[in-house]
Amino acid sequence: MTENHRLRRVVIVGGGTAGWMTAAALGRFLKDGYTKVTLVESEAIGTVGVGESTIPQINIFNRMLGLDENEFVKKTKATFKLGIDFVDWKEIGHSYHHPFGPYGVDMEGVSFHGYWLKARALGLEDDLGAYSLQTLGSRQSKFMRPNGQANSPLGQIAYAFQFDAGLYAKFLREYAEARGVVRQEGRIQSVQQDGERGHVTSVTLESGAVIEGDLFIDCSGFRGLLIEQTLKAGYEDWSHWLLNDRAVAMPCTLGGSLAPATRATARPHGWQWRIPLQHRLGNGYAYSSAHVSDDEALADLLANLDGEPLAEPNFLRFTAGRRKKSWDRNVVAIGLSAGFMEPLESQSIHLIQVGISRLLAHFPDRRFFQADIDRYNRTMTFEYEKIRDFLILHFKATQRNDTPYWDYLREMAIPDYLADKIALFKGSGRIFRENEELFNDTSWFAVMIGQGIIPEAYDPMVDAMDEGLFKARMAEIKAVIAKSAAVMPDHMAFIRENCDASPPH
Repeated sequence: MTENHRLRRVVIVGGGTAGWMTAAALGRFLKDGYTKVTLVESEAIGTVGVGESTIPQINIFNRMLGLDENEFVKKTKATFKLGIDFVDWKEIGHSYHHPFGPYGVDMEGVSFHGYWLKARALGLEDDLGAYSLQTLGSRQSKFMRPNGQANSPLGQIAYAFQFDAGLYAKFLREYAEARGVVRQEGRIQSVQQDGERGHVTSVTLESGAVIEGDLFIDCSGFRGLLIEQTLKAGYEDWSHWLLNDRAVAMPCTLGGSLAPATRATARPHGWQWRIPLQHRLGNGYAYSSAHVSDDEALADLLANLDGEPLAEPNFLRFTAGRRKKSWDRNVVAIGLSAGFMEPLESQSIHLIQVGISRLLAHFPDRRFFQADIDRYNRTMTFEYEKIRDFLILHFKATQRNDTPYWDYLREMAIPDYLADKIALFKGSGRIFRENEELFNDTSWFAVMIGQGIIPEAYDPMVDAMDEGLFKARMAEIKAVIAKSAAVMPDHMAFIRENCDASPPH
């Protein structure tokens, strides 16, 4: 019976990163003529194309597609990434690193974080980064893939990528088209719905061509052509917590550090990103238009580039928040059409990936059972809200008082979930990951400590370990991580040897 209700036509509206990631995944799994997948995009409509930094979960997506990693890195002119450097967030002149891997090792069933807090309380240790291989690797501009050794930090290296978003979309387009996805060039002029359920039935292009579908996936960017302009799904505005509503992006020539890390530098009215690729640096400034003009923001960005500009500035406008329903009737919004939060923790591409994986898990037939749609929306709401709260932490936990922008953020009321998380940490130093939220206890620990939230106490279970043994183990962990970092090759040398995108000499 299900066969009779099978989706025959899936239409993806919009290309870019979201559209072609979706197309690649559907091309991979909807095989053997299961359904026809068409992607509609127009060369005349630009894509945002600034989401160039990722987190380790992208490796799951790449493995799902069966990609060859070296080819992927070459084709997208990518570099590797071990974490994010945060500069001037706690206060001007202070910096810290948010690593992708754990700190130290848990001992006697107790989180390593408790042991580090005890060491700090005893005046023994203040450099949290010395217990993170990813942090040391980043500081020393080193990188390697995990070597498979179960009992070594080198066997557990978590990493991500920094790549050219335009080249990534092109790479995935080739992958998707090789698996039967059909690209249709053209601008959409109108959208048709059925009169009974309000489902989208087709889109009509300016050329007059009509593209019919059973399921429509809206990857049309901020405008949300189907999910908002047609279905009026509604938008939940979070700009009272996440003030930045503008960004200006500009690539420049290579210069400065090529460490395997994205850098986020707090500025007087926002923050600047710096993403090293093999052929250029990606840069941008996310800022609040209520506190600084576009011209001033651009001047600030230009004054802080590590190379010469390679293109004209690209100005973006957005409202932080999410669509009230990511899936409404027979339309699923993925990417910017589903919501947007400034890419402070490189989460934008991950949210595309989550939207795709949840769609595959709840993949419908033409009956579109409401229970599946409701559950999809609940899980996406959870994902967005928990990431939102983690981002708010960066702006709230600051001692900066140099501009009205930072004064507002430092004093603002915050969501209850975040307030509870901070209160728990301020007391005992404990952090718990809730229901598979994206950022784990290590991420929360890195940012809370990095931005100056120091607990009053540490987990009392730590004191069950003999103090002499405790000190010896802390010293041993630190030494092993330092030795591991010492054997890692130089980041760019690793790329030249394995996945260099530059043409042969």
